[in-house]
Amino acid sequence: MIKIMDSKKTIEAYSKKLEKMGVELSKMQYNFKIKSKFPEKYWVKRIKEFDNYHKKVVEYHTLAYALMSLANEEQSSIFLLRINKLKQLGKKLLENMEKIKQNPSIRNLKDSQQSRWSIELGDQLIKSNNDCLNHEKHMNIFFREFYEKYLKIN
Repeated sequence: MIKIMDSKKTIEAYSKKLEKMGVELSKMQYNFKIKSKFPEKYWVKRIKEFDNYHKKVVEYHTLAYALMSLANEEQSSIFLLRINKLKQLGKKLLENMEKIKQNPSIRNLKDSQQSRWSIELGDQLIKSNNDCLNHEKHMNIFFREFYEKYLKIN
């Protein structure tokens, strides 16, 4: 009985930490929309904003993983794999943003003289951006469903 009570207290403590971190993330409000034709300064700021946001998202999901591991080791292991994929996708997006920062004219969609390389790089940026956004959404859904099923205290 004591172990169950300790477990409930631990779950409550993790839940409160996650709630607080969720509020911090919502205040960050990173916008995944990619704009075209912006100077290097824009990309420097954008990279910094995404890097800060992404670190906080990984921290949030790592805490969610710790909470999940209290209730179901198998499901939490799957979530841990998703965290690793999120890290990889974030790294790829940052790499693509760095390439665009070095040559911002790549994102000038009105330039009909763009090289194949520029077009492909722009497409890679959009793909990595969408992959990162969608993976994060799926992780949030997965965790929300897990929480409702295994952790919600009535």
